Amino acid sequence: MNYHMPLYRPPSEGDNLIIQVTLGCSFNQCSFCSMYRSKHYTERALDAVFADIQQAAALWPAATRVFLADGDALALPTEHLLEILHELARALPRLARVSCYATPGNIQRKSLEELLLLKQNKLGLLYFGIESGADLILKKITKGTTQSSLIEVLAKANASEMKVSATVILGLGGSHYSDQHIDGTVALLNKAPVTYLSTLQLYLDESIKAEFYKKFGEGFHPLDDPAILREQERLIIGLNPPQPIIFRSNHASNALALAGNLPRDQQRLLSQLQEAMQGVRSLRPLYMRGL
Repeated sequence: MNYHMPLYRPPSEGDNLIIQVTLGCSFNQCSFCSMYRSKHYTERALDAVFADIQQAAALWPAATRVFLADGDALALPTEHLLEILHELARALPRLARVSCYATPGNIQRKSLEELLLLKQNKLGLLYFGIESGADLILKKITKGTTQSSLIEVLAKANASEMKVSATVILGLGGSHYSDQHIDGTVALLNKAPVTYLSTLQLYLDESIKAEFYKKFGEGFHPLDDPAILREQERLIIGLNPPQPIIFRSNHASNALALAGNLPRDQQRLLSQLQEAMQGVRSLRPLYMRGL
């Protein structure tokens, strides 16, 4: 497959087929994210996408899962997406699920009926960056949304029966706004249903550090590992989600890898965090962390 680089995908999609249906990110303003700064958002022509699908099907006819790249395929018009989903179903007889990244604006602009139709055609999983549930932090990182809007779009995705794999970034508020960042995130997650929740640890690429600090304004001081662990602890203690959540902090950016179901495994996860804070459980070395 010939991809327009750079190409990004969630860690859990590493063994699945990737079809590039858009280039870049339609929003591309989040101050912490450098992923698509080298690209202009483009919707790829259907004939080019179909050619890629046919090539991929010839190479891997037994593929069962497909990830639609780049940054937010859900920005495509619904009819455009449906044609891609139909072509995938024709080319891959064992296709079970299609997934993609989604921004708050993507979901907001789709009606519930459109989302239901996409779900019926096997688009069943959306990767969604919450980052923070605190309005102040969302503004400082130019996320382009608010807590109430996030709750609204996540409820819509849930009503469509699509699964949502959401991410939260530890350390995003710095030391000054740490409690506000986590408390706002807890408040959001206790109202908004998600299927999967992953925490990442803030990592700023050198190319965007100046922009991040400028947009954030006064008062950003990065957290060290002990402070990150305390944020993780505060998050897990506060979570009382409306439905069970499969929780992970095994992304390579994290100092400590955790895995469990919430609320069932809350005490076990908290015990592992305590062990790490006491030096009994090892943290991931710095040289092994990254995005």
